[in-house]
Order: sequence, then C-alpha cells, then structure tokens
Amino acid sequence: MNNFHKPVLLQEVIDGLRIEKNKKYIDATLGGGGHTKKILELGGEVLGIDVDRDALEYIGSEIKNQNSKIKNWERLKLARGNFRDIDKIARLNSFTKLAGIIFDLGVSSHQIDTPTRGFSFQNEGPLDMRMDQDLGVRALDLIKILTKGELNEIFNKFGEESRSWQISDAIVSARSMKEIKTTRDLAEIVFKIAGQSKKVFQALRIVVNDELNSIMNALPKAMEILETNGRLCVISFHSLEDRIVKRKFIEFEEKGMGRIITEKPIVPSSQEIALNKRARSAKLRIFEKN
Repeated sequence: MNNFHKPVLLQEVIDGLRIEKNKKYIDATLGGGGHTKKILELGGEVLGIDVDRDALEYIGSEIKNQNSKIKNWERLKLARGNFRDIDKIARLNSFTKLAGIIFDLGVSSHQIDTPTRGFSFQNEGPLDMRMDQDLGVRALDLIKILTKGELNEIFNKFGEESRSWQISDAIVSARSMKEIKTTRDLAEIVFKIAGQSKKVFQALRIVVNDELNSIMNALPKAMEILETNGRLCVISFHSLEDRIVKRKFIEFEEKGMGRIITEKPIVPSSQEIALNKRARSAKLRIFEKN
C-alpha cells in the first residue's frame, strides 16, 4: 500500500498553517498522511480524519512499524468519519481550540491506483467509486437505474461535460443490450463520443460520495472550531470544488469572521508538477479567523 497520496503543495500548506509546537490541528482528509507527518514533525498535535478505512489502516500500520517514518506519532489521533461532521468528530476526540485545519479534497493516489475501488478509467475494476466503503450506492447503481435525462444532468452539472446528452444516450442504448459492469465497459462507451472519460468519472464520483454538499457543510463547521487567528487551508482539484471554497471564504469575510489570506489561489510550481502529475490542477486557498 505504498502508493498512497503524495502530499500536494506540502510546504505551502505548512507555511499557510504556521505550525506551532503543542498547538492542535486537524487533517480532515488524512489519506497517506503527508501533511499530517509534517505537522507532527514540527511539534503540532494532529487529529487525522478519513472516511476511507484503507487510509486509516495504512497510517495505523505505519505507526505500528518499529521503524516508523512518523515522527512524534504519539501526538496523532485517528478518527474514521466524513469531514462533513468535523465539529462532532473534533468534540468526540477533545480537539478544540484548533490552530489550523487542512482539507485536501479529491481522490487519493491510492484510491485511483487500486483497481478494485473503481475510481479510474485507466484500470479495469468494478464500477464502485465509494470513498466510504459502507455507503450503499455505487457508480454501478447509478449507471444501471438512472434515466437518460438524469444521467445527462449528472454529467453536465458535475462533470461539466459538453457532450453529456450523447454520452447518456449511448449508455442507455448499451445497457439495454449488455450490463455495464466495469470501469472499462463505461470508459469505452464514453471514449467513442468524447475522446476521454475523465469528466464522466468525476461526475459519478462526486454524486456517489455527495462531495460538494460535504464541502459546503464542512467549511462553516471548521470555522466554528478554529481558535482566533486559526487558519483554514483548502486544496481543491477542479472548478466545482474551488468555486465553493472561493464563495464560502468571501461569505465568511463579508460576515466579519476573518480575512482571506490568498487573494488568488496558490498553485503548484512546475517542479512539483513534474514530480507529481496529479498536482497540476491543485489550488490552495487560505482563510484566517478573527
């Protein structure tokens, strides 16, 4: 399981959070723990939250490993849950008066690279796409039961796919002849029309995991549990996420809750993109609470 998420914009996040010894921080999207490890190294205490069992098992096994690469791991608490409940999870773990919170949105490298999770159009696997393995609905279920109009709305709204209607039409025609079961089955149908299937996969993933609502619900709660001068860092990977973060930060500022630190989002350097292709669409926004 060593293909876990390379932390994106690591130094920029650490600088943005202004890590101080013995202060408390939440990593709301633990993944492979890249941001968390750096905060621990600098003497912070971290509550690492993830909805994905794999991520928590990975960090747990790293801690148990005698040659643990995690410095100061005893300052780390792990919690399984959706970051939309960040306030409850923080209270349950006695994490209050927080100096900083990081959200690294999107899919982890591990999720993309594990075919059985069904996130990638490049690896054949079941059409799953659940970040939380306990969720009831998979991408397969949406492809199986939604009408042409409903599929069109998903691809158009959440994938910003201009050929959403033709793609939905092709899916409905194809499934009437043979069940669409795998990521490859779907990717082949979409590819014939759009030349790529990334946007369709993104749209299904967002709907399966209710990602946009989770972000909208989580950000105000994160603001509540930050202490004065505490900082909120959010990394997004596509325009729909970034738009929500931008709007929420403007709203917080207008309500007098604090100030936007990043007038324009911080993006990765060309060196970082060369080392980690998945960083290329990342945008980091930072807000400071009054």
